[in-house]
Amino acid sequence: MRKIIYYVASSLDGYIMGENEDMSVWVQIGNGITQYLQDLQDFDTVLMGRKTYEFGYKFGMKAGNAPYPNLQNCVFSDTLQIADLEPNVLIYPMDITIVQDLKKQAGKDIYLCGGGKLAEWLLAHGQIDILKIKLNPLLLGKGIRLFGDSTTEKMLELLDSNLYENGLHILTYQFKSI
Repeated sequence: MRKIIYYVASSLDGYIMGENEDMSVWVQIGNGITQYLQDLQDFDTVLMGRKTYEFGYKFGMKAGNAPYPNLQNCVFSDTLQIADLEPNVLIYPMDITIVQDLKKQAGKDIYLCGGGKLAEWLLAHGQIDILKIKLNPLLLGKGIRLFGDSTTEKMLELLDSNLYENGLHILTYQFKSI
């Protein structure tokens, strides 16, 4: 069965995006970012929520386009409606059985690229297998939290840790049962 890997940048205080959707403070260059881009080749499917999908509009992406052209793009939303989708873009309702079916399909692991609300929902349903954090050496104080408003308790086991220049740390954790 394929695993869902939540691979996300985070501040030390657990924010994946700053206030007003600010991402300018993240480490954006160096070997850690090169590693992240190489790691994306380990996936053939990406999951995102509506807000994460629409965030791409700020960078010139048009409605219906695939933010990750080489992957199957699965957008989970009960409200998003786009008539003209590229062939590798699918919009699904917030139905956990769809996620479970995706995990059962043959293929590479599944990249959960965000955001906090979708991660919160998947965590509550026990569907995230691996947490891979690009831990940035900063505190944001406000913004979008790693797991939204989650109150789910989980234990994690550290599988791998790599420190890069600019203070970026990529940490890989496996979720365990409490």
